[in-house]
Amino acid sequence: MSRRRPGERRRFRGSIAGLGSSSGIRVVVGQWPESPYGAFADAMVELPGGHRVLVAPSQEVADFVAGTYVFDEVRVEPVDVTVTVEGDGDHWRLRSTSLTLDWSAGHRTWLGLLVRCVPRAVAQAPWFCALTDPVARVALSGVRTRGTAGGGRREWYGATDNRAVVSLTGAYDGRELGALAPLDPPPRFGFSSTPRRPSVTAVTTTIELPACS
Repeated sequence: MSRRRPGERRRFRGSIAGLGSSSGIRVVVGQWPESPYGAFADAMVELPGGHRVLVAPSQEVADFVAGTYVFDEVRVEPVDVTVTVEGDGDHWRLRSTSLTLDWSAGHRTWLGLLVRCVPRAVAQAPWFCALTDPVARVALSGVRTRGTAGGGRREWYGATDNRAVVSLTGAYDGRELGALAPLDPPPRFGFSSTPRRPSVTAVTTTIELPACS
């Protein structure tokens, strides 16, 4: 049996916020200070009826993300995310043409306490993500730390922190999101979902492209 040839690996370091709302709209926000495309932020939105939308800041980012995950619609528009650190937690603000969000992340969760015990260099390594994947499947329903993405790509998630989201306000296409709520049903953008409880996860995402023939 021939071994799979590894392709180019692209690494994204930043944070992922999983946000549920009482309107049924679920949003996954990525903030990436370090990436092959420079610093950027994007958002994945799933409506109550299952329609999935990518909101990306450039066509280059949109093409890469849409080639990795699954969407019914792609919107390219400016996406601005800012974070203010205060005594009671981190306050996040997202503004784009389609989407406005304000949320606060409070205490560190049990997952955050656990992953902070692992050295960052180890936590973000694909081999370690492969080891933690069976545990993540059991402990956090729907969550995976490795898997096969779109376009024959492979992906690994290495979490280094996790904090609970404690408040949320916002709107999508002028529709108010309502109050903070669990991500239920889980959003369906790829092989892995977010935890049911809204949270912000510090993460390194590694995506391996198919090897050129």
